[in-house]
Amino acid sequence: MIHPSYSELIQAINNNAEEDDNTMMLNSRYSLVLATSKRARQLIAGAEPMVRGAAGKKPLSVAIDEFYQGQVKIVADNTEEEETSEPAVETAEAEAESAVQTAETEE
Repeated sequence: MIHPSYSELIQAINNNAEEDDNTMMLNSRYSLVLATSKRARQLIAGAEPMVRGAAGKKPLSVAIDEFYQGQVKIVADNTEEEETSEPAVETAEAEAESAVQTAETEE
C-alpha cells in the first residue's frame, strides 16, 4: 500500500493551507495530481528537494513527501494569460525570494 494515501495527502495539504491565506485548498484528486506532477517537473528540471532522504527516490515520490510534510505550498496562479486552473507550486525558498524582490521594487 502506498503511504500516504491520496486522502491523507489532501488532508495534510489542506491543514497546511488553513495556516496561510495565499495557499489553495484541494478538493479533488485531479488537483492533487496536477500539483504533485508540476513539482516533480520542477525537481527534474534541477530544483533542490525540500525534504531529507530524497537521494535515490523518484521525483514524484519526493514531491509527494514535500507536500505531505508541508515544505511546498500550492498557490493560485493569477496570470490572465493562462486560461487553465492549474495550480502554481511554490516552495518556502521561492516564497521568501519573491518577498525580497517585492520589497526591493517598492524601494
